[in-house]
Amino acid sequence: MPWTRTIGVFVIATSRENATQRCVVIKAGIRVQRNVVLYFGAVTTPGRRSAGGPRQAGAIYGATLELLAAKGYDGLTMEAVAERSGVNKTTLYRWWPAKDALLAAALTDSDLLAFPVPDTGSLRGDLLALAHAIAGLLTDAATGPVATAVLAAAPARPQLAAVGASFFADRLCREQPVFQRAMDRGELGRACDPAAIMDLLAGAIWFRLLLRGQPLTPEYLSGAVDLVIDGLPAAD
Repeated sequence: MPWTRTIGVFVIATSRENATQRCVVIKAGIRVQRNVVLYFGAVTTPGRRSAGGPRQAGAIYGATLELLAAKGYDGLTMEAVAERSGVNKTTLYRWWPAKDALLAAALTDSDLLAFPVPDTGSLRGDLLALAHAIAGLLTDAATGPVATAVLAAAPARPQLAAVGASFFADRLCREQPVFQRAMDRGELGRACDPAAIMDLLAGAIWFRLLLRGQPLTPEYLSGAVDLVIDGLPAAD
């Protein structure tokens, strides 16, 4: 039976199949020895739910993100999560040793932040769908405060920065099929770096909204996607 163990916000999986449950394209990980892959993601252990939490995981994740948005990272405590979710504190500590582990799980597995991987039939269509999903994440009343709370607090808190890195690495893993399909269709060279593409696209969206204070209009998102695609090298 596959097993995993945690090292910080990483997961080491001794089974290729177990690792690919979280990251569809295995090369997105870092091979450290034969049949062992190091990658970002939530913890998966035998006999536990795939989301890495108890039956009340949805309520716990919801309470965690609500508290983060309302009170910030410093105001987020295991005690407050237990009270808000109606779950005993001992249950929280049975699954997550500290709030950083709980927050990492909430960010990657909460339904609040879930998004469908687009499959529009073209790279441009998929990137445009992802751009709108990112814009929605940042502007929706339920998710926007969560994203900005993590962004604002991370520079001064290494633990939170690691949680944020885990969240974005998990997102990139889930987005990998977009780029694999584009390569298979001949739209994208296999030497292209999906992470760099998403950095350019998502970075432009975050910068415009949070630093420039400008709206994320459909015209802007479409233009940003076109700029990214125009800069990509031709397929092999």
